[in-house]
Amino acid sequence: MPEQALPERLDVEEYRRRARAWLEANMQRREGPAVPLMEVADKTQEEIAGERALQRRLYEAGYAGITWPASCGGQGLPQEYQDAFDAEARHFRLPDLGIAGGTTFGVCTPTMLAHGSPEFLRRHIPAILAGDELVVQFFSDPEAGSDLAGVRTQAVRDGESWILNGSKIWSSSAYYADYGMCLARTDWDAPKHKGLTWFLVPVRAAGVTVARIRQINGNAEFCQEFFDNVELTDDDVIGEVNEGWTVAQTMLRFERGGGNRSHKALDARALPSDLLAMARAAGRLEDPDAQDVLVRAHIDDVACALLGRRLGALIRASPQQASGLASYGKLASATFDPIRANMGLDLAGGAVAWRDPDSAIAEAATDLLNSRFMAIAGGTTQMQLNSIGERVLGLPREPSFDSVKPFRQVVRDARNWSGKVS
Repeated sequence: MPEQALPERLDVEEYRRRARAWLEANMQRREGPAVPLMEVADKTQEEIAGERALQRRLYEAGYAGITWPASCGGQGLPQEYQDAFDAEARHFRLPDLGIAGGTTFGVCTPTMLAHGSPEFLRRHIPAILAGDELVVQFFSDPEAGSDLAGVRTQAVRDGESWILNGSKIWSSSAYYADYGMCLARTDWDAPKHKGLTWFLVPVRAAGVTVARIRQINGNAEFCQEFFDNVELTDDDVIGEVNEGWTVAQTMLRFERGGGNRSHKALDARALPSDLLAMARAAGRLEDPDAQDVLVRAHIDDVACALLGRRLGALIRASPQQASGLASYGKLASATFDPIRANMGLDLAGGAVAWRDPDSAIAEAATDLLNSRFMAIAGGTTQMQLNSIGERVLGLPREPSFDSVKPFRQVVRDARNWSGKVS
């Protein structure tokens, strides 16, 4: 626990008042809206060092991990305290640890809290809250594609150690992270959804190589990792050995938005500021066609926000369906993001240019390039439809030829398959 932590039973309104005073004294007021993390993906180590210092300032004041368990460094306070702090903090510039920060606090750490041992949590959670440890996902194997259970990265027991070999890909911002939550196969004779184990792998451990991947939008925040005889221990295991698929389901729920416990109030009167800026830059605010686009975008934004609020209520009421329900939010983003990106292009008209990457009109082109992201990352649209059909609607599972075979046999059969019909 940080020495400056506030009393746990402070009245919410008094807590809000003290938070406001602390923010005024310690954080810089924000000028304009926050820039989405996806638009500033390429962070340098120097930039991240400054953001880590801001995160430590939050932690030492008791404003990091407000609802996280006090037993491992959080404040252990109810959600209304987090809501009160968020309401006061929205006008201030808080630490921006890039996509790795979002993954650390929104996906990986909640998964650790659900499955990590008390000793594991006491060792890592305070360091995460202080900004000393950023954690990303080492999830997808290059050969597995959307079949997350088909991973071939393996960890083999060697006395008191585990030896990790293989590769992971699409690890956002791994190049400046400190750890990766890595899914590895630990039993090749079990079916593919069994025999999996999660490990926390130090990014700069001997035998770990991180290679950045250049994307269509010019960023290089995606990474591929190569593991060459990386030595790990039982202290690095998250959850139970060979029960990693259970942990994976928890991670997918948080990755797809199912872990959201609160939904901010929606101002149905506010038109989309980004598209307004594009229309203004193109000189089309008085154009009836442009006004129609703005209204349609606003309706979509309201519908998506209300969907998120509804999903949050359903998940709280039925946690056992959280993974399937979260797929609705992911599917909505995959559906509406391209529509919205094309609306931006409609507003920009023939004025789209790349010369000034900071201009509102240039954002229209960048948004279009990024618009298919949510249809792939975190599970493809087709995987979300399967999840909704099987886990929410109760439809029969699709036929599977490999779900009950030992994974060793699955790999052998795939290697020998000719494609010929006998």
